Amino acid sequence: MSAHQVEDRGLLRFLTCGSVDDGKSTLIGRLLFDTKAILADTLTAIERTSNKRGLTAVDLSLLTDGLQAEREQGITIDVAYRYFSTGTRKYIIADAPGHEQYTRNMFTAASTANLAIILIDARKGVLTQTRRHSYLAKLVGIPHLLVAVNKMDLVDYDQATYNQIVADYKAFAEQIGLADVRFIPLSALNGDMIVDRGERLDWYDGPTLIDILESAPAAHTEQAESFRFPVQYVCRPQASDNPELHDYRGFMGRVEAGEIKVGDSVTVLPNGLTTKVKDIQLYGASLDKAIHEQSVTLLLEDEIDISRGDMIVNSDELPAQTKQIDAVVCWLSETPLSPARTYWLRHTTREVKAKVAVIAHRVDINSLENEPANTLAMNDIARLSLKLAQPIFADNYETSRATGAFIIIDESTNNTVGAGMIVG
Repeated sequence: MSAHQVEDRGLLRFLTCGSVDDGKSTLIGRLLFDTKAILADTLTAIERTSNKRGLTAVDLSLLTDGLQAEREQGITIDVAYRYFSTGTRKYIIADAPGHEQYTRNMFTAASTANLAIILIDARKGVLTQTRRHSYLAKLVGIPHLLVAVNKMDLVDYDQATYNQIVADYKAFAEQIGLADVRFIPLSALNGDMIVDRGERLDWYDGPTLIDILESAPAAHTEQAESFRFPVQYVCRPQASDNPELHDYRGFMGRVEAGEIKVGDSVTVLPNGLTTKVKDIQLYGASLDKAIHEQSVTLLLEDEIDISRGDMIVNSDELPAQTKQIDAVVCWLSETPLSPARTYWLRHTTREVKAKVAVIAHRVDINSLENEPANTLAMNDIARLSLKLAQPIFADNYETSRATGAFIIIDESTNNTVGAGMIVG
């Protein structure tokens, strides 16, 4: 590697969550500020707002709290996404609200994250909301958790306080089966252990927050994945003066998992016909292969009837074709779930009608106990079975988050009312 080449460690999506006033928005603001990711005009705007509020220092939480109600109340209500990059990788940060009534917001934000930062106020220790957020992070399959003990400046950077919080959280993590958990003390307000180490946490010899983020594995890199290509659109040019395009039939979509190469054998679902990849195109250029999260056009050697909602997969790694699924669902709508109603279920690019067969149990998000339920209200999380009018091509959510997830749509309003993960 030459001096001008820099290793690209891939995109990292991560989530910040914690109890009210744990400093999530301030942490993100500090991270953006210390990595020089804030434009001058943006910094000037938040300095002006900070002065209007009578603050002596810049309130970095204003970088993420975009709604007026958030700024007035000093809380996070909606999910805020921020983008920044360092010399080696790009980041997408999701700042999720901590309130229980915004569980659906956090559930949505966590569904695409590969790492979660669980903030704990050093003065308060492990709280009920800490346990709830950790459970939700595990539920949606976030593989890596970083417990950040914030506001160490308010406990005089006391090591014993930090050690006690670590011990308490480790006991809880073992109880719910959290595997990969790391810990770090920090002060988002003063910037200690965010990008710079500072001088007041000399007893901590671990990496800084940015060091941990820089070394975290990117999505799709930790295990071998089967190729999954839901078809979004069939490209068949009709009006063209180019004779070469008269027989052109390309299948456009996004590689949700795995990779594909020219010449590989693939199977088209649901018809089950097998063919080979003749060409892979991107912006009119041919590629040797396509990888995960890449949107491309596939050309196949044989004429096969394929339409939107079909899926192209490895011939030797087929997903399950099923008309009944077991799933964990978060209900997003103010209108309760009705087992008597029919809903639309959208899985990748395929839409099928679905009905609730049985609700196994609802999870009490505070006690983490399972409770019987006949319906679901907004923010409820439950294990249930769904019967489908047509089969979908699904993987277990633990295997593939893209082909193991779905949304539920109200057929009368076309509103998204639920989000789920296939567990069986």
